[in-house]
Amino acid sequence: MRGFEKDLHLKGQEFATLLSILYVGYIIMQVPSNMLLNFMGKPSLYLPICMIIWGVISILTGITNDFVGALLTRFFLGFVEAAFFPGALFILSKWYKRDELGARTALLYSGAIFSNAFGALIASGILDGMGGKLGRAAWRWLFYVEGALTVAVALIAVFILPDFPATTRWLTDPERRLAMRRMEEDVGVGDEGQTETGGHAAGLILAAKDWKVWWLAVAQTAQVIALSFNAYFPTLTATLGYNPTVTLLLCAPPFILAALVAFAVARHSDKTGERYWHVTIPNLAGVLGFVIAACTMNTAARYVSLFLMASSYSGFVVLYTWISGSIHRPPSKRAVTLALTNAFSQLGNISGSYIWPSAWGPTYRYSYAICISCSGCAAIMLYIFKLHLESLNREFDREEQEKGVKEKGFRYFA
Repeated sequence: MRGFEKDLHLKGQEFATLLSILYVGYIIMQVPSNMLLNFMGKPSLYLPICMIIWGVISILTGITNDFVGALLTRFFLGFVEAAFFPGALFILSKWYKRDELGARTALLYSGAIFSNAFGALIASGILDGMGGKLGRAAWRWLFYVEGALTVAVALIAVFILPDFPATTRWLTDPERRLAMRRMEEDVGVGDEGQTETGGHAAGLILAAKDWKVWWLAVAQTAQVIALSFNAYFPTLTATLGYNPTVTLLLCAPPFILAALVAFAVARHSDKTGERYWHVTIPNLAGVLGFVIAACTMNTAARYVSLFLMASSYSGFVVLYTWISGSIHRPPSKRAVTLALTNAFSQLGNISGSYIWPSAWGPTYRYSYAICISCSGCAAIMLYIFKLHLESLNREFDREEQEKGVKEKGFRYFA
């Protein structure tokens, strides 16, 4: 951002440190936050309150004057933001069946994707038009405006967000029973009363003892590193050779297309009940984008590569859905799993902040090579997970045949 590094007197890797420190707080708080959310059963209050706090912290970022001040605000920003995304994923998993979850997760994640697109447009307008207003630098106004918008949206969300099916007050009794019955029919067992045992830490213990949770966490981390280009997308777009304003405007179209592709891919994944190839094929498109960007300085080709990179987000959306549907009961375990895998994967964002040094530009060949390697690692790990789920489904088939059951019961989406 224009003037940010100069005004805060940043040196060396301090800017990369400011990017990565957010994920430290983000990692620390995700699991406790989702455990608290599951215990409270009131996301309509819990999540908006967290949003208001992080909006205020964002505003405070705009008044910092040195590296230490920015470091502290970024750390606590991540600490509070940790509540939102895993919490939102958990809410969706409480209301929607597995064959409905992909499209809804895509709609949720499209908000993040669109923020990459329109956030750049908003940033372009603020950075161009607000510099010097009231004696404040343009980058400070960016934090003021974005923080104020976050607080405003959070206040509205209090009146819009539902709680869980069992705790939403405005549901009638028949509606509540229907919502809970739908979830029971999806996996053959109730979401709470029939599956929850032990104390408040039971979900944490179950998740920590399940090797699948850690396997998925590592695979997701590899994929996050492959998506680390996101934080440097304006920098990569700047290699096309246009001025800063045009560069920010050019950031928008790839992510707009990515949001549309993500919804289409997730929707098709729901309809077919297939997850692995809906994760991997978009990732292969991203790999193609990395290869093109690393091998040519042609302006048109490099811009096409940015579209391919952004489209790989659709596979990431399906992965979230796959995790939610594969570790489904009890809900306390699912809450921890969604938070734990997402929190662990943020290690990829921390390391990813350091694989795009300016010394590797403008080709960033080494950066792209790292992203390609991580995409390959994720694809291999997820294929092994797919084979494991398919073996479990075959075991279910054998058990039903031995019992003489005619109708198929629960099956994993693989």
